[in-house]
Amino acid sequence: MSYTEVPGARVPIRMWADPATVEGAAMQQLRNISTLPWLHGLAVMPDVHLGKGATVGSVIAMNGAVCPAAVGVDIGCGMSAVKTSLTARDLPDDLSRLRSKIEQAIPVGRGLHSEPVDPGKLHGFQTAGWGDFWDRFEGVAPEVKWRRERAMQQMGTLGSGNHFVEVCLDKSGSVWLMLHSGSRNIGKELAEHHMTVARSLPHNQGIVDRDLAVFIADTPQMDAYRQDLFWAQEYAKRNRAVMMALFQDVLRGEFRRAKVSFDPVISCHHNYVSEERYDGVDLLVTRKGAIRAGSGDYGIIPGSMGTGSYIVRGLGNPASFNSASHGAGRKMSRTAAKKRFTAQDLAEQTRGVECRKDSGVVDEIPGAYKSIEKVMEQQRDLVEVVAQLKQVVCVKG
Repeated sequence: MSYTEVPGARVPIRMWADPATVEGAAMQQLRNISTLPWLHGLAVMPDVHLGKGATVGSVIAMNGAVCPAAVGVDIGCGMSAVKTSLTARDLPDDLSRLRSKIEQAIPVGRGLHSEPVDPGKLHGFQTAGWGDFWDRFEGVAPEVKWRRERAMQQMGTLGSGNHFVEVCLDKSGSVWLMLHSGSRNIGKELAEHHMTVARSLPHNQGIVDRDLAVFIADTPQMDAYRQDLFWAQEYAKRNRAVMMALFQDVLRGEFRRAKVSFDPVISCHHNYVSEERYDGVDLLVTRKGAIRAGSGDYGIIPGSMGTGSYIVRGLGNPASFNSASHGAGRKMSRTAAKKRFTAQDLAEQTRGVECRKDSGVVDEIPGAYKSIEKVMEQQRDLVEVVAQLKQVVCVKG
């Protein structure tokens, strides 16, 4: 489908979803965003749903301003995936050992490494810039500097919620590795610090929703936020790279005879800010639950822990600010999912997948998410499918 334009907004709201199917609270959030005087344009992805302050599945292009809530608390959250030389025939019938090995290598939930991972000891890992990256941590907000040790130990860890590590098969039977995570607690701490600062600034006192408080260009507060934002985005990218290296080492150990090899890793943020130019104007483009889908850009669009996922290539649609959805998107809250579904429902909906099937992850049940197939159908003018994947192992926090 092409987009639908929602009438009555100060700046056009372009939606790759049927407005009639979007929850009323999310539509109100979008209207609130459209009132911001710095807004240049707003694109809404088919996985749109209610978020804190800014709507998940929104692409917000601003002139000379950025909204921390439009990035979210997990700065730089995103995906990585890689095709391996293994095929379905190489996998054992019982995948529980493989899942256990992954969980031993990559801490999940609140877990962290007992000692920071040494990137120099990871097979083929590119360590360039690693020291400089941590040196730049000295420039982040003083209120968060004391988190350095924990941030170092959390580098290469998964977290919880909708984050996951998966072994998948594509239509031809090739094995893929895929994971979803972000900037862990350090990104959250930085985000919450700057959101508090933004809400206190005079120019934000009259806006319709204080959670949409912005920083404006050429101010000390904007400079401080940009520095911490881009550092946290890099942390998230490096976090996924370390996890992927640990993940690959698990497969090397488990499939020695197959001498497993890997294609280049595909990686993309879906909660982040980028400096881009549209309509002849330099803009700050915030994607909250959206990936960049410029012409030829590779991206990853996951479903849920029991459904398929997609490797895609962007078509470069400027109407969406070169963006596409970041996943299927929730159709009910975590609280509602826990009330609606049971562990037995989870076991039924994840049949054939080696994963947790207990009440602790019922809020991640496939039934709590929109149809990934429908979401993909709604964005045919944004991306083309390169590969369709189905998980056989799913590790969650």
